[in-house]
Amino acid sequence: MTDLLAALLLGIIEGITEFLPISSTGHLLIAQHWLGARSDLFNISIQAGAILAVVVIYWKRLWGLATGFTQRDNLDYLLKLGLAFGLTAVLGIAVKKAGFTLPDHVTPIAWALVLGGVWMVAAEHFAAKRAAALGERSQITWTVAALVGIAQVVAGVFPGTSRSAATIFIALLAGTTSRAAATEFAFLVGIPTMFAASGYELMHVIGTPAAANEDWSALAVAFIASAVTAFIAVKWLLRYIQSHRFTAFAVYRVAFGAALLLLMPSGS
Repeated sequence: MTDLLAALLLGIIEGITEFLPISSTGHLLIAQHWLGARSDLFNISIQAGAILAVVVIYWKRLWGLATGFTQRDNLDYLLKLGLAFGLTAVLGIAVKKAGFTLPDHVTPIAWALVLGGVWMVAAEHFAAKRAAALGERSQITWTVAALVGIAQVVAGVFPGTSRSAATIFIALLAGTTSRAAATEFAFLVGIPTMFAASGYELMHVIGTPAAANEDWSALAVAFIASAVTAFIAVKWLLRYIQSHRFTAFAVYRVAFGAALLLLMPSGS
């Protein structure tokens, strides 16, 4: 398999899995077990490609927030996005400075997929009970914003957790019972988060030997593939959640994780 084809496949995998609650990082790391390991810059940059798709999908919402920031509701929403992003940035940098690196083995990711799937089933149950008790609530509270920011970091520290699953369900459990509102906030927070992460990695790579060793053509192919497939995946997901729960994703996670644990050699 050529390097460009491998990069294309990785971009497609990233685009499909970034916003579905099945863990893009987990799937990427597992795919790279066979397709070859990539740099942190590669992995984060193609995540930014997927985020670009969200910018396109939500451009009207983003434009409305940007041009109407003097309106009380818009300003309140922007400040809450800022809080969530700020917590993610501060905690994320702290984790990075502490020397955290992504696991090299499939086993911990497989366990995270399984346990995350079980957690999703439980969270789905309690979120439904909370929605029945509170009714339809689309408001994003300060508590929800803070918890979403923390959830992003937790998902980054434990590949296989899924950033979208963690942030959406935290919002649902914390009182934003509207799936559409919780999903929108989770996705919009991801925009500055992933772009900032890509910029952070880029600043530390430019001008170093790592930049010369980076296959920029492969990265560009993966970035474009990620953006296109993520656009399709997000459009589908937004329609899906209007009439379905996330249970099917939880079942997939458990089945996939269990298969990896059974099929992968010990220590892989």
